[in-house]
Amino acid sequence: MPQSILHPSSSSMPESIPQPSVYPPIEPYRSGMLAVDALHTLYWEECGNPDGVPVLFLHGGPGAGLSPKHRQFFDPAYYRIVLFDQRGAGKSTPLGEYRDNTTQLLIADIERIRQMLGIGQWLVFGGSWGSTLALAYGEAHPECCTGFVLRGIFLCTDVEIDWFLNGIKWFFPQEHAQFVAPIPQDERGDLLHAYEKRLFCDDPAVYSEAARTWSRYEGSCLHLLPHPEVADEFGSEAVGLGVGRLEAHYFRHYAFLEDDQLIRDVARIRHLPAVIIHGRYDMVCPPLSAYRLHQAWPQARFQMIEDAGHAAFEPGIASALVAATDLFKRQGNFD
Repeated sequence: MPQSILHPSSSSMPESIPQPSVYPPIEPYRSGMLAVDALHTLYWEECGNPDGVPVLFLHGGPGAGLSPKHRQFFDPAYYRIVLFDQRGAGKSTPLGEYRDNTTQLLIADIERIRQMLGIGQWLVFGGSWGSTLALAYGEAHPECCTGFVLRGIFLCTDVEIDWFLNGIKWFFPQEHAQFVAPIPQDERGDLLHAYEKRLFCDDPAVYSEAARTWSRYEGSCLHLLPHPEVADEFGSEAVGLGVGRLEAHYFRHYAFLEDDQLIRDVARIRHLPAVIIHGRYDMVCPPLSAYRLHQAWPQARFQMIEDAGHAAFEPGIASALVAATDLFKRQGNFD
């Protein structure tokens, strides 16, 4: 049975707040490094039941990488849990590398991992940027998917990108001010371009500092209630370089997707079971995107978590995610 745990860096959470019910910690039974081209090598792992029902976990960011806690959304006795660090993220190398890093290449990487592991079909689980990639992958390869668990929907449209860069200041003014502070006044009219110049320059001192500032900004806005220790984690070199550089890289290319492509192509996966889980007070990926996806995909189950922000380990969100994977275990759908 699932147990109640905290996010690894949430020890200051008040006891009066319900804790998320997730499965106990587990270790991989197999892992490795997969060279996908001359530049990128991906870390991958398998956990749970080697003979179980396959499920693919797609992390957020882009560039945020895996946490051991991500293994705990799934019953390890039932699921064969596959996780990997996407290009430029986590244990994959080189960290923060944006060259040869596109949505289409990530989709090809997923297929390469699936074929390497001898998996025919799998349940696809993704949150935040992971939901973007899950939709893009599913729409490209619906025949390989048994269903979707999607959290914190991000469609990488112009309005969502503008919200992240500019709109969040209406709710997180201090955090946004810190995000803007390193940028000269005359460059603040186009924050993405200003950060591009710094994130993609040749000076590691410049791009590392810019990446940590960008990533810390996001980490400061993830939760319904403050978690300064999470902001510190996001501002570290290990997390910040991947998040800061790759988010800006994918933003400036609109995730290498056509305008509103993920909504337009929902028909390709509409026949598959899906659940959409979103925090009511998600300031990183506002709920309108989840609502738009559900309007295009009314067959999907839609759960708005009323007491949550964006983070996967908000108590209500984590519990809903585990409930979804348990329901799929029992029924093969989310009805």
